[in-house]
Amino acid sequence: MEIYDYIIIGAGSAGCVLARALTDNPENKVLLLEVGPHSDRFWVDTPAGMAKLYFDKELNWNYFTEPMPALRGRKMYWPRGKGLGGSSSINGMIYIRGHRSDFDNWRALGNPGWGYDDVLPYFKAIEHNERGADEYRGVGGPLWISDPAVKMSSSFDFIESAHRMGIPRTEDLNGVLHDGVGFMQHTIRDGKRQSAYVAFVKPVLDRPNLTVRTGCLVERILFQNKQATGVEVSANGEKKTILAAREVILSAGSLNSPQVLMLSGIGPHEELQRHGIRQVHDLPGVGQSLQDHFYVHTAWRSTESSSYNRNIRGLWKYLEGARYLATHGGYLALGTSQVAAFVKSRPDVEYADLQISFRPMTFTYHSTGQVEVDSEPGMGVSVFILRPRTTGAVTLRSANPADTPKLTPNFLTDEDDVRAMMSGLRQIRKIMTTEPIASHVISEHIPGPHVQTDTQLLDFMAETGNTAAHQTSTCRMGRDPLAVVDERLRVRGVERLRVVDASIMPHVTSGNTNAPSLMIGAKGADMISQDAVPRRRIHA
Repeated sequence: MEIYDYIIIGAGSAGCVLARALTDNPENKVLLLEVGPHSDRFWVDTPAGMAKLYFDKELNWNYFTEPMPALRGRKMYWPRGKGLGGSSSINGMIYIRGHRSDFDNWRALGNPGWGYDDVLPYFKAIEHNERGADEYRGVGGPLWISDPAVKMSSSFDFIESAHRMGIPRTEDLNGVLHDGVGFMQHTIRDGKRQSAYVAFVKPVLDRPNLTVRTGCLVERILFQNKQATGVEVSANGEKKTILAAREVILSAGSLNSPQVLMLSGIGPHEELQRHGIRQVHDLPGVGQSLQDHFYVHTAWRSTESSSYNRNIRGLWKYLEGARYLATHGGYLALGTSQVAAFVKSRPDVEYADLQISFRPMTFTYHSTGQVEVDSEPGMGVSVFILRPRTTGAVTLRSANPADTPKLTPNFLTDEDDVRAMMSGLRQIRKIMTTEPIASHVISEHIPGPHVQTDTQLLDFMAETGNTAAHQTSTCRMGRDPLAVVDERLRVRGVERLRVVDASIMPHVTSGNTNAPSLMIGAKGADMISQDAVPRRRIHA
């Protein structure tokens, strides 16, 4: 019989940080379970390889939402990481913590210990920022944070144009001034992706108290008298039971964590009953409160020197590949976007509710799954709403753990969200037609100058809008009737079970969500160690 102190379900961003932190104590015996494969691969390590991983069949869940009436009945593709490192092995590597007020609002919602001043030390502890330490930045941590390997002239001019529109410059989007425009930093070290697995787990694989297993589908969490006692796992066609002497920790992400809870008998009574699942505890909030950043992309035909499209397609891409192999520099060493501007959709908003991102390249997703860099020079500018009012749900398709969950985000069903997004699109146009970036522009390609009215903009968003892949809040933390975990991340109504990942966010943060997911892993590990649940007596 296999027995571990802690069983971590999911080797994504939070799970990898947990595994590292809990095994810092040699007394803890930890099992890290991942349904996907190993992720030590060239295109995972290479930042520009993100395009090749977008539809990857092995390292990506390749989810689709349910049809959405507000999006003309469209199903939306939702990529999620499946493998060691989770989504941090396939994402755009952008490192944005969020606004100070995001976390202060978490605390105000009945979650003591989660204000900005509480979480800042955990952010700093996990980081090694190449810019050096200051009041906001950390050094000496496992995760390398770096500036873009190549900063294009068009990126500098985008910042200047935004500044001329009244958006303040900021030298550090994770520092004292979040609401402004400046270069983003990325989880890249010496030209290679720093996934959570690479940064936190790979360096400690030789620890005798850490076991990492891939290809393991957790079918359900096991309970005895409302205490989590272990997991039932399917691997290589066989089922086995693995026991936890201290705790089971669910870190499967905002889509899979609620799915595993419901398959295990914890969730809304009606949902469990519908699928014939024996109820362990009626917890109405499981899978509810789903939030995501709705994202719209614009593209601009540009002068050749403003874009690196040419350098990463055709024969040129082989030269760039040789450059990367020789130096780990150049355009293949870049994350997705270079610059971000955090802006308000209207003056009376408390703090920025839109993120505008700029990249000096453009690409097209084909229905075949191929991601192709555009043949003409171009610049891409996107916007997403940071604090959506819309919420959705994750529910079960069936009681079969191998079936994908049902994902219903309800995008574009809130009028305020729609108005905010329209404001973002119009602000993009103002920036791109302001000097000096205006001199780089030849024409507006997407959506095109013919799209002007509110109705036309709404049609454009409904037909082309996408996910920023920042799903959160499906097992959210709090004290209201739909809260799933308390401020110690313990699942309400049961014992020895916690959720530690982005699903616990009371609301989504203002920016890309990988950095706060890593912080949640670090803070969660600290709380687990502080609480030190005594070992259960297990008889073989």
